[in-house]
Amino acid sequence: MTVVREIVLKALKTGYLTIEAEEELRQQFSKQHSLADIDALARLQRATINGFVKQESRQLNLG
Repeated sequence: MTVVREIVLKALKTGYLTIEAEEELRQQFSKQHSLADIDALARLQRATINGFVKQESRQLNLG
């Protein structure tokens, strides 16, 4: 399993995406990624849109 998919699974499990995890996702995607990584990121995006995962960075901007 790639780092991208590990980060996504952790966020889906905990319902929370940390700033550090977001930054790691950016770094990983700037290097290389597979179709499975893109699919995992799309799942994470849907989960955040639907309110299943909260983004730490968005919460800091609101508070």
